[in-house]
Amino acid sequence: MAEAETSLSLATLHPDIIHTHILTRLDGATLATAASVSSLMHRLCTQDDLWRHICTATWPSLQDPAARHVISTLPAAHRSIFSDAFPSLHHLSLPTRLPPPPPPPPELISAVDIYYQGNPLFSRVKRTPTQTNWFLSSPLWLDALEPNELIPTTVKYARKNGEWLRNLEENLSLSWIVVDPRVGRAANVSSRRAVAARRHWLTREVEVLYTVEMAGDKQHATERVQCVIKVTCCGKDGGELHVREVNLVMEDTEGRHVTGKEGLAILQRAMVSGERKKIDHVGNKERFQNFTCLVKQRRESKHKREKARDIASTLLALVALILFCFLAGF
Repeated sequence: MAEAETSLSLATLHPDIIHTHILTRLDGATLATAASVSSLMHRLCTQDDLWRHICTATWPSLQDPAARHVISTLPAAHRSIFSDAFPSLHHLSLPTRLPPPPPPPPELISAVDIYYQGNPLFSRVKRTPTQTNWFLSSPLWLDALEPNELIPTTVKYARKNGEWLRNLEENLSLSWIVVDPRVGRAANVSSRRAVAARRHWLTREVEVLYTVEMAGDKQHATERVQCVIKVTCCGKDGGELHVREVNLVMEDTEGRHVTGKEGLAILQRAMVSGERKKIDHVGNKERFQNFTCLVKQRRESKHKREKARDIASTLLALVALILFCFLAGF
């Protein structure tokens, strides 16, 4: 009864009034909910200009002509990219039987946005060819910046201030949307808020990390992987903070960088099969810490095995030498 009354009251309003004075004020989640109220609201709430405004306000990089072209080919245009990229990718388990991965697309589209205290600092769209032998056989590595490019910011740099580092971790956020134009799917492979901020042990540059853990290939070291986005910042004490590097890699549980071929297949499965859930910052940090501990444990275990094999090989060689000397009559 209430739904019928709501539909009746909405029907008395001119659609232009609903569109201009009500729907343009809603965020994406609310607009998607409003679309289920009635057939009239569904028709009004699925208009692409509403979703284009929401998407470009959330991710300024999507205003880039290359991004606009790719979005225009998606089934529901901006509504498709929003449903795939918001709020957070969750892909931690695989079905028992995996379908073969689709062929690699000609390129991956990356839409990258960096914010400080919610205000955009940097936006970029990069296209990465994916069918070259170099990409498929080398470690997966996507760069958002050009070589030697420096991005100035309004943030003040502090070299020896732990509080400043914690503030940067809390306030510097990042979105990295990866789009597969061949299948028309996308995913946001960033935790949005940083899971760690640290200084490089040698250069003392600041590294801010964003990660998303995903299911990989069963029965392999890539059964669990994490996308790691690293923002490297530099500057002079009291001066402006500059962003020097923004890159994405994928690591397995042995700390090995996943190849482009493996990583692309994992990303494609995550785009299609991954759930989109509310961002859980505490959970993201815990998963990052657990993954880091697992990598450390496996490296230590591997080092112990290699050390044991070296000792065994040395003893075997010593016994063989003693036996040879005994038989030779030395």
